[in-house]
Amino acid sequence: MTAALVALSGCSKDYSDERGKGDAPVKGKQGDSSPAEVFNFPDGFGNIATKCVGHGNRAYVTTNATGPSNVQIVQDSTCGGGE
Repeated sequence: MTAALVALSGCSKDYSDERGKGDAPVKGKQGDSSPAEVFNFPDGFGNIATKCVGHGNRAYVTTNATGPSNVQIVQDSTCGGGE
C-alpha cells in the first residue's frame, strides 16, 4: 500500500473555528464537500476523520490540540476507481 504524507494549511479572513469545526473557505466553492466519518477518542487523544479523496484514495486526518494535524493518504479500492 502506497502512502504519502501531506501537510496542508490555509488562511482567510472568513475563517471560523468554533470548537475545531471551522474550515477555511475553498476558492470558487470547488471540491468534495461530503462529510467524513469521524472516530472520537477519549480526552487527551486525537480524534480521527476519514473519507475518500480523489479516485482510489482515502485520507485519514487526526486532530491535535498542541500542534499541526496529521494527514495520511492511502490507496483504497473502495474509493471509486482504485486498483
